[in-house]
Amino acid sequence: MGKKVAVIGAGMMGPGIAQVFAMQGHPVHLHNRSRQKLESAHDRIRGNLAPMADYGLVQAENICDIVDRVSLTTDLSEACSGAAFVIETITESLPLKQELFQELDQLCPGDTILCSNTSVISITQIGERALRRERILGTHFYQPPFLVPLVEVTQTAYTATEYMDATVDFLQDSGKVPVRVHKDVPGFIANRMQHALWREAFSLIDEGVCDAESIDIAVSNSFGLRLPAIGPVANADLVGLDLSLAIHDYVLQHLNASPDPSSTLRAHVAAGELGFKTKKGFLTWTDESIAETRERLTKYLLEVLSRKKAVNHV
Repeated sequence: MGKKVAVIGAGMMGPGIAQVFAMQGHPVHLHNRSRQKLESAHDRIRGNLAPMADYGLVQAENICDIVDRVSLTTDLSEACSGAAFVIETITESLPLKQELFQELDQLCPGDTILCSNTSVISITQIGERALRRERILGTHFYQPPFLVPLVEVTQTAYTATEYMDATVDFLQDSGKVPVRVHKDVPGFIANRMQHALWREAFSLIDEGVCDAESIDIAVSNSFGLRLPAIGPVANADLVGLDLSLAIHDYVLQHLNASPDPSSTLRAHVAAGELGFKTKKGFLTWTDESIAETRERLTKYLLEVLSRKKAVNHV
């Protein structure tokens, strides 16, 4: 039997993270204070696994066993009992997270590693009420966590190296691609870059340089095509750092550096135009286009993982 994992929170991310470890043979306790949210967790995991089986990422005959490895509970003490790792996925609220980690620190044995899946909140602040802060760190999974490989493992000034090492090793053994974040900065690594891109994209729309649709067309048909094969740092080396420096000397002064969100973004939110939720945002959506977009993204991720698995098994 593998190491027991407790996942706290059965909202958007919790069931998917629980699935990641259950797929690797680890027993998982998925906790939520509301029984109602827990009731759909097994069906959600089963629904995630079915298309993965179609792409050879999991054996269809193993789906029931994987789902059965995820136990559901509203009892936090039961969820954490015997867990080697506890991963928090509750609402992005600093006070709620601080309260939970203070409780987890008192509840869990000293060798249990306590992790937060927050995407932007300071891990240091989340754990500041705990006594044993050396075993608190960040493990930021990307949505959907069972398809997107990256996990950002963030240490604070208090995190002990042994707990960072153990977490990175466990995530690698569980099929994830962990990266170490040595400084606890807002947004960590990938979200900082993603939102820097979004800021520039929205700024181009604000300034009337192009429309929203053109932004996505431009990205998808240029540097976006290269990114899975070569990241931005390697790409700078490829084109030459002398050329990169010359470009930056000229263009950086013209890029958006405002600390304030886009005026167009604010206007859409003020008008109640929230994207998929309301079928209108920067773009206009229908039930059909929303479903097609979600399906296209899921299919793309499944195909990428399937190809990667095939290459690794050659």
